[in-house]
Amino acid sequence: MNAGAIAALVILVIILFVLVRSVRIVPQARAAVIERLGRYIRTATPGLTILVPFIDRMRPMIDLREQVDSFPPQPVITSDNLTVGVDSVIYFQVTEPRAATYEIANYIQAVEQLTITTLRNVIGSLNLEQALTSRDEINSKLRGVLDEATGPWGIRVARVEIKAIDPPISIQDAMEQQMRADRNKRAIILTAEGQRESAIKTAEGQKAAQILAAEGEKQAAILRAEAERQSQILRAEGDRAARYLTAQGQAKAIETTFGAIHAAKPDPALLAYQYLQTLPQIAKGDANKMWIVPSEFSKALEGLSRLGGGTEGETPSWLAQTDETNAPGPELDTSTWFDSSLPPAAAQPEAMNLRPSDADPESLAAHQGLSEPPAIELPDDLPPPPSAI
Repeated sequence: MNAGAIAALVILVIILFVLVRSVRIVPQARAAVIERLGRYIRTATPGLTILVPFIDRMRPMIDLREQVDSFPPQPVITSDNLTVGVDSVIYFQVTEPRAATYEIANYIQAVEQLTITTLRNVIGSLNLEQALTSRDEINSKLRGVLDEATGPWGIRVARVEIKAIDPPISIQDAMEQQMRADRNKRAIILTAEGQRESAIKTAEGQKAAQILAAEGEKQAAILRAEAERQSQILRAEGDRAARYLTAQGQAKAIETTFGAIHAAKPDPALLAYQYLQTLPQIAKGDANKMWIVPSEFSKALEGLSRLGGGTEGETPSWLAQTDETNAPGPELDTSTWFDSSLPPAAAQPEAMNLRPSDADPESLAAHQGLSEPPAIELPDDLPPPPSAI
């Protein structure tokens, strides 16, 4: 190989090297800072970029996508002097490649340290309960502080999330006991409310049952009263009908008896005899200690004596009648006239075929073993028997 061919080969290699150094390709969502002789010239955008060989220099490419940075849990002291471990994650994005290159040496490390510092400041102003229950508020405060601090670096903080807040073991045990006590309390409250509702429902059911029972008793009482009323009405109507029929029977009996008496045409002797038969009925009774014979008794005896014999040799006027019942008859036996063991009809002169003239008062007194009619005392308040008709 001659010297010309070697020189051409060397020139070709130099040209290829220059081309490689001059032509750069920037991928999508990437950016690169170009310096000329150590001074910032421009920011290369995605695509083909031509550099001046040996004069321009491209800095390492910067990722323009949103990035996630997670760092280990950090111990943070709350306002009530409790140390908790906070595990957080930050989402950020480079918006100005030039500022991210020249304003901060290592923007990723700077973001991490700034996040830890801000997190301690925010959570340090809260107590444990607020820190555990106010995660959204903590995230908002962290994002506002970090976005404001990283703005000059060409970085935008999208959001900050608290993954976990771990209190000490002793605090966890106390919180577990508190949670258990709170759940037991709520369980007791719910049980009491259930029992209360059950008692209310039971009482309402009993009340409704008692109301229905009272209404039933009321209706039953009304029906019983109506039935008793109808029964009394029916009994009263029956009693009235019975009394009416009895009164009709008594009236008919009285009418028949009265008609029979008038048809028989009784004389004074028979009426006096009936009066004498009534007197023993007056003396009956255990409470009667003595009884007084009224004046009508002696008058009745005198009437019987006059009607029976009159004066000696004088014939009574009623014996002169032509009626067959007044005709003289055989000698009469008056020993059974006042015998109370016989039926009343056997003591009647008519039932024994006797005439009124045969009822001799003297024979009646002799039959009872008395020489004269006895003096019988009756109570003062006893009403006198009716006088002879």
